[in-house]
Amino acid sequence: MIKSCVTIALVPQIKSGPWIFWEDLEAGMAKASKLGFDAIELFTASADAIEIARLKELLKKYNLELAAVGTGAGKVIHGLTLTDPNSEIRKKAVSFISDMIDFGAAFGAPAIIGSMQGNVLPGNDREETMSWLAEGLNQLGKHAESKGVTLIYEPLNRYETNLLNTIEAGSTFMESLETNSVKLLADLFHMNIEEGNLEESILNWGKNIGHVHFADSNRRPMGFGHTAMKEIAAALKSIGYSGYASAEAFPYPNPDEAAEQTIKEFRKWFK
Repeated sequence: MIKSCVTIALVPQIKSGPWIFWEDLEAGMAKASKLGFDAIELFTASADAIEIARLKELLKKYNLELAAVGTGAGKVIHGLTLTDPNSEIRKKAVSFISDMIDFGAAFGAPAIIGSMQGNVLPGNDREETMSWLAEGLNQLGKHAESKGVTLIYEPLNRYETNLLNTIEAGSTFMESLETNSVKLLADLFHMNIEEGNLEESILNWGKNIGHVHFADSNRRPMGFGHTAMKEIAAALKSIGYSGYASAEAFPYPNPDEAAEQTIKEFRKWFK
């Protein structure tokens, strides 16, 4: 059964990003619980920004699960990516993500690599850059496996990365790795930009999908754009996807209404 999830970001530097709730963790969790969400996806500045015991206490209090943890602060705050030409920066990126894997694993939740994947920078060789990405993902995937969780890699649209933009490209690359513990994030917003047919991509490469970002074509909450959810929902059910549909969407028109719109659309398509 597909489960509902809402995003909560606690990193001031990314406040303009596509997150439903901001700043106050417990207030966001209370609202998510009241609306009937199953889980939260959490964005923190570091792996030790929240005490594990405190988060476990709050999750129990509000009857929520932790679906995943984001690693974007590593790029936004520290400038770390897995494809930086500087090997020391790549090592720091791996260390930061490893810590986030450990944090998430305490709840059985995966870490997500989005912006920390980086880019092929001007003047750099693409093949060499992709080898750095593979090296980092192999190391991190094996670490995640040792902690009993998967690692989630997110193909981003062409305006955010020039590495891997589609589910097919991501699948081909992941299948070349030495680890089987790296899964893909099917972000419906990015897919609306890059995929020729979202339904077909899900059906063809569904075995590699480990997480879904539930946002419309304009990155607003689902139902405020033109995403063909009927076909997408059918495809996700067809492949037996049983993970989370997580609202990584702008808080439009405001966080409370965005959350209400999201859970309404989730129930429309997945209940």
